[in-house]
Amino acid sequence: MQPSIPVLALLAFALSACTAERAAPQDAATTPPQAEPLDQPVEDVPPATAPVGEPPATTAPGPTAATYQGYGQARFGMDADAVKQAWEGELAGIPGADSACYYLRPKQADGLGWPALMFADGRFVRYDVESAADVAPGGGQVGMTADDIEAAYAGRVEQRPHKYVEGGHNLRIKSTDGASAIVFEVDAAGKVTAWHVGVPPQVDYVEGCS
Repeated sequence: MQPSIPVLALLAFALSACTAERAAPQDAATTPPQAEPLDQPVEDVPPATAPVGEPPATTAPGPTAATYQGYGQARFGMDADAVKQAWEGELAGIPGADSACYYLRPKQADGLGWPALMFADGRFVRYDVESAADVAPGGGQVGMTADDIEAAYAGRVEQRPHKYVEGGHNLRIKSTDGASAIVFEVDAAGKVTAWHVGVPPQVDYVEGCS
């Protein structure tokens, strides 16, 4: 005997309800909570600190090229060939046939502090500077005042009248060993216009090699 349609429908409903009950997730109360990642550790941890580094080493300023002994690797007393080998770059200048005194100048001389190198009797004896780009031994520069020079070389400055500049004068400072000296040329307004370093007697020549 075939079951009636209502009975079949009832069986189908019961079967679907049973399947749905099996597929349904367990009650949330019975499901163990998932552990969430912790942003911070449970225990108190002192804040991280960056390692303290050593303080930066104080870098002493490099020595100026101008010294009481010469300029750069060119030292007073060297002959012209030795100076040309020591010089970084090419030096130009040729002594006259009867000239015991002459200058060599860097070919790249452009007013940026390159000195003119004086030679007497074949030896390097002096260098002349007319630019504020170079610094004399002890800190003097073109553009400073006479008072600045007096302060920088306190107790060591010998003042002499300038031979050609009315109201001007020269400030002469000897090296500690007395072997050489700086001469700053100061105009009537009290400003340094040029300076040179050299050994006697050439350091005191007023007109260079003239």
